[in-house]
Amino acid sequence: MDKLYEGKAKIIYPGPEEGVVRVYFKDDATAFNGQKRAQIAGKGAVNNRISAALFRYLEARGVPTHFVRELSEREMLVKQVQIVPLEVIVRNRTAGTFSRRYGVEEGRVLPEPLLEFSYKNDALGDPLIYGEAAIALGLVTDEELSRIRELALRVNGLLRDYFARRGLELVDFKLEFGRLPDGGLVLADEISPDTMRLWEMKTGEKMDKDRFRRDLGGVEEAYQEVLRRVLEAPASA
Repeated sequence: MDKLYEGKAKIIYPGPEEGVVRVYFKDDATAFNGQKRAQIAGKGAVNNRISAALFRYLEARGVPTHFVRELSEREMLVKQVQIVPLEVIVRNRTAGTFSRRYGVEEGRVLPEPLLEFSYKNDALGDPLIYGEAAIALGLVTDEELSRIRELALRVNGLLRDYFARRGLELVDFKLEFGRLPDGGLVLADEISPDTMRLWEMKTGEKMDKDRFRRDLGGVEEAYQEVLRRVLEAPASA
């Protein structure tokens, strides 16, 4: 089947009917804007299953998403949307790029969740952008940006609680949103160890893509452990 789009971690194919598409999760891993590349065995299947579980969890709690259903171990069916060209980063602790940018140690608890925005533009390296500039450039409307802020903070609260009950701390994460044909905004893309930092609460061990970025080893094992905790706990917990 002809693909509609191929990104770094996923391939989008036409769906079985109008208004939906198939998302295939690859094992490819990239970091530093594609400068570092590798294959992580089983990553695609893990990210598909974790994303599906989290989308269902959020939908049940009033967060609209593009998720429809799982199709296979590596595929999900989602509503076709127009992706808003903003990456929304939610930070609960200092880590990664934020720590390097401001010269602060990793792990400092922020007084309240911090939202950052990046302009989704590979040619420019996905630069940081402030909300007013995103509106001025026509990337979002003022109303859409307010809704994105509201939903991102709602997702943060729900996921922090979700992972805390599984012995994991949600340090930071990236979200993407899409527009439905009627203009409504929904949570899109994926939510997985590829797009968030998860630290083991007891030890501080990294359980996410930083294991790949920083050559810490045990990438497959960390992803599988996150999946195990997600699947073993009751969906309502």
